Amino acid sequence: MSLQRRFIRTVLGFGAVTAATLLLAPLVGPTAVNLRRVFDVSIPFADNVDAQIFFVARLPRTLAGACVGALFASAGVVFQGLLRNPLATPFTLGVSTGAALGAILAITFNVSVSFLGISAVPVAAFGGSLMAVGIVYALAQARHRGLSTTVLLLAGVTMNAFFSAMILFVQYFASFADTYRTLRWLMGDLDVASYQPIVAAVPTMAVAFGVFAWLARPLNLLALGPDSAESRGLDVARAHRAAFFSASLATGAAVSIGGPIGFVGIIIPHLVRLLVGPDHRLVLPASALFGAAFLVGCDLVARTILAPVELPVGIITALIGGPFFLWLLIRKP
Repeated sequence: MSLQRRFIRTVLGFGAVTAATLLLAPLVGPTAVNLRRVFDVSIPFADNVDAQIFFVARLPRTLAGACVGALFASAGVVFQGLLRNPLATPFTLGVSTGAALGAILAITFNVSVSFLGISAVPVAAFGGSLMAVGIVYALAQARHRGLSTTVLLLAGVTMNAFFSAMILFVQYFASFADTYRTLRWLMGDLDVASYQPIVAAVPTMAVAFGVFAWLARPLNLLALGPDSAESRGLDVARAHRAAFFSASLATGAAVSIGGPIGFVGIIIPHLVRLLVGPDHRLVLPASALFGAAFLVGCDLVARTILAPVELPVGIITALIGGPFFLWLLIRKP
């Protein structure tokens, strides 16, 4: 079968799963909604409880889950290809931990300044991710003319540990109320009450996914090794930089919306590879679509399994991702 036909079948198949999940999720919850009333324009919105539940409580959360899941899954694919390490995740290079540090500083010090209608926490999280990207990149470039993936990995792991220590340091001096808020945020939460954070992340998402589309072929070549890739005409240094910055931007945008939700960036790429093979021209779009459906589905479970209590979605992804990751480790090649 030609690549074009495989690509169409992959996108249509995973796209159908994602579309079905997005259509179903806003309709399911502890309170039933009447679709006829939801879209009945003759009823004032202030009096239409069904429309309020659908458009204010559930639809933003569903869209946020789709965006975050697609970003984490795609970033996981790119980081694994960049580092040539199947265990690499969006958390490996410290970007998400830097974002978490920025968010926790905003929570602890009760920063109330908003930007374009967005609260301080997601803005601080994205700023922290950019800080982490800059530090890790500077360290990776310090002793090499190009971008050494080995030094990049070492710098990322080191900064990850440093930022984690800083988070604990800040939490030690925080009040009990702020500690509870930071703990809930660190678990990952898609309780998005407006569309502003999603709209604000759209430019970053567009840039990241645009670069991902270009990276599909370079990642296939990088899988052969830098020397083999360069002998086939690939500018390895340029591909490394594009992969690092685009995946880091995607991670920062995802964490700023939903917090550091674990396991999505590692289990989705591996599961997709089992279904479509190793070609990144198929893996990248399939991971984005399936990551979106997976996280929306996990959030649906999180807000209904113990209703009216809502669990942080990071707990559900961990409960699913942990056993799946162990299965990946012990399965026969």
